[in-house]
Amino acid sequence: MRTLVFDIETIGEEWDALDETTQHMLSRWIDRTAKSDEQREAELADLKDGLGFSPLTGSIVAIGLYDLEQEKGVVYYQRTDGKTEELAEGSVALKVRTEKQMLEDFWTGAKAYDMFVTFNGRGFDVPFLLLRSAIHGVKPSRDLMDGRYLYQQKGAKHIDLADQLSFYGAVFKKASLHLYCRAFGIESPKAAGVTGDDVSALFREGKCEEIARYNVRDIIATAELYRKWQEYLSPSAFRNG
Repeated sequence: MRTLVFDIETIGEEWDALDETTQHMLSRWIDRTAKSDEQREAELADLKDGLGFSPLTGSIVAIGLYDLEQEKGVVYYQRTDGKTEELAEGSVALKVRTEKQMLEDFWTGAKAYDMFVTFNGRGFDVPFLLLRSAIHGVKPSRDLMDGRYLYQQKGAKHIDLADQLSFYGAVFKKASLHLYCRAFGIESPKAAGVTGDDVSALFREGKCEEIARYNVRDIIATAELYRKWQEYLSPSAFRNG
């Protein structure tokens, strides 16, 4: 059974590039609830910073893929400087693509895998991938939202570690990937000083390669966390040996 670990990085549209109707639809609740100009400005700033969390106001700038059995992968990522040469970060190749090309490559490659591993993939990555794919006219090749519980999944298995490690929400407060990595002795993807909150600023500054390398750290950390789950917490059908 072949296993693919994946993760995406996203950015939001520039607020000033949005039409007035869209700006109004997104911010009208702030005008109704803000009790002061200061509160309004703070909430509007948060709104602008969060545009990348929606596939309707954001886009994908990197998709990281890691083959667990072969221990190698690829990050498809956008660049703003026109460079297209292929780079590498350890065993992970870095390849420049447009968003549509990333999605096409992702779904083409997904056909070869039976098992998919994410961290919060059901809550974010996969819905984002699906909607951006539909917007670009790209058809998915696998159903990665089939059955939240593992026993419900009839085709490809999608193991969302955020679900598994919180026992499907039984744990009162869900933890971040960083906290799980810290607890299990895995190097956090944030160890190099870059976090998901930095992606939009890095992209605007043209530091696209830094985003790609951060994405590499994300998929490697997720793969290592999956191995911990597989060995100690997974149902017997998912364990090696």
